[in-house]
Amino acid sequence: MNALYIAQAAAGQEGDPMSMLITFGLIGIIFYFLLIRPQRKQQKELKERQDSLKAGDKVVSAGGIYGIVREVQQDTVKLEIAPNTIIKIAKTSIVTTVAKDGSAEPVKK
Repeated sequence: MNALYIAQAAAGQEGDPMSMLITFGLIGIIFYFLLIRPQRKQQKELKERQDSLKAGDKVVSAGGIYGIVREVQQDTVKLEIAPNTIIKIAKTSIVTTVAKDGSAEPVKK
């Protein structure tokens, strides 16, 4: 009798396909809310910040160059990095704006 009970318990532990699907689904949902969703939100905020650039904004590029936006075009920005020194960079390389006190504003999480 005990051997039959043990054999049935072992057979039940082989894995139910439905419980496996539920487990993977729960892992996927947790993965989405902990990793994917916050990253998308951060990318959306960065895109909005890049689209709202205007002349006079103080910004920091992905390469760490601080400058003042002098002209905004469709995909590029003319950035003054020193007096009478203007460079043209891609708008997507602007990663943050600079606060009035000179510190870079962190990206909201």
